[in-house]
Amino acid sequence: MNGQLDALVEAVADAVLAEVRAGLAAQGWFQVEASGRHVHLSVADAKALFGDDYALNWAKYLSQPGQFVGQQRMALVGPAGRLEQVVVIGPERAQTQIEVSRTDATVLGVDPPCRDSGNLYNTPGIRIENGNAHVDTQGGLIIAERHIHMRPEAAAALGLADGDRVSFALDSLRPLTFRDVKVRVSENADNFMHIDYDEANAAGFSNGMFGLICK
Repeated sequence: MNGQLDALVEAVADAVLAEVRAGLAAQGWFQVEASGRHVHLSVADAKALFGDDYALNWAKYLSQPGQFVGQQRMALVGPAGRLEQVVVIGPERAQTQIEVSRTDATVLGVDPPCRDSGNLYNTPGIRIENGNAHVDTQGGLIIAERHIHMRPEAAAALGLADGDRVSFALDSLRPLTFRDVKVRVSENADNFMHIDYDEANAAGFSNGMFGLICK
């Protein structure tokens, strides 16, 4: 009984927070999330790493609907070094995509481009290891562009469209305005601004912060 009540309270709280974020987004305020290094696997690469009967085991849901953190952890191996305990994000994708920061890229000894998610043309590959199993990807390694996930209602209120570019001010410990932030509008999105940890550390970011689109 207590478990059901806890779940109900959590669901109500999530719904209230979503409404609050929607109201703030219509005025240009978006909650900011820092995204660490992670891997989105294709089915073929997941089978190569985990076996034909694999399943991406859920650990927690992410802010964007349908996406989740898996329990599995991978290693990334580059010419100069390796990164352990790299998160796998589900569900599977048509092509494996690996997202790292510029600092991560330096550790690995690679030089990936800064790209929007899914734009993997002419990108370098990387080795992904799971114990004795490994995959050498044919491309897919990027530094993810900073971006704002936005529902259509918020975009309409702000006069913005999918693919627009804006500036975004974060009034944090080290106030910083991010330029050239891509707007990504979708019915299947929730209203959040995403940066990587290099950007978050430069701005003195802490969890729960909001920032404002600069007109």
